[in-house]
Amino acid sequence: MDKHPLINAAGLGLRRSFLSEVAANPPANVGFYEVAPENWMTLGGKLGKQFRAMTERFQFICHGLSLSIGSSDPLDEKFVRDLKKFMAEHGIRYYSEHLSYCSHEGHLYDLMPIPFTADAVKHVAARIRRVQDILEHKIAIENVSYYAAPGREMSEIEFFNAVVEEADCNVLIDINNIYVNSVNHGYDAEDFLKAMPGKRIAYAHIAGHYVEAEDFLVDTHGAPVIDPVWRLLDKAYAHFGVFPTLLERDFNLPPLAELLQEVDTIRSIQNSASQRRTQQVA
Repeated sequence: MDKHPLINAAGLGLRRSFLSEVAANPPANVGFYEVAPENWMTLGGKLGKQFRAMTERFQFICHGLSLSIGSSDPLDEKFVRDLKKFMAEHGIRYYSEHLSYCSHEGHLYDLMPIPFTADAVKHVAARIRRVQDILEHKIAIENVSYYAAPGREMSEIEFFNAVVEEADCNVLIDINNIYVNSVNHGYDAEDFLKAMPGKRIAYAHIAGHYVEAEDFLVDTHGAPVIDPVWRLLDKAYAHFGVFPTLLERDFNLPPLAELLQEVDTIRSIQNSASQRRTQQVA
């Protein structure tokens, strides 16, 4: 996975509910799309043809949901090989996954936190390297939201950085997850952000969340992005430079026009950050 394959681009997570609308009239402000391959690999019929038409015209990223990279179950190499075939069929060059697990002798249907331990670093990194060997390119690993840290031996950022260094993989930086975790676990979001391995950032996610309480946020991807998360994205650009950034919205989907307004916000923040850096260089 080449770093920054879509320089300064703003992206949108593609959902079946608005595939026909996007295929008929592709939005000019969307530079790339992302799909969960598990939801599209077996798609046929009219939707399959529409999806093929989209992948022939636009750049796509696959963002996995079920690889369960941190699980103690055997790695699903058949899925990885099927994924490789799917990506080749559609000309998709990039794949990302969550630093979490979602299976233990069966799927758990949720993203569970991996213990922040040295043994877990070695275990997960070896599995990431194996996936990269099969796909024959680097993948990007996402920092995830979590609500408990069982058996921790190190901090979240120490664990994350140790995994990506050991695995020699790229990073999908999720801005909302940093903000949610900073509130739920009481750390400074900007300090966490600055400690991430910026040279490994391939692209970013930004999304909304649910406020359960003042000190408890739930990462739902079911609401508009809030101002503090937008500001954190701007700080990320200021610190690392502008990178491709994708809007995630999985639930409570509004009309497409509302999603595109948020994509425009990404583009606006990217343009402002690029102008600031140009002025600094000048």
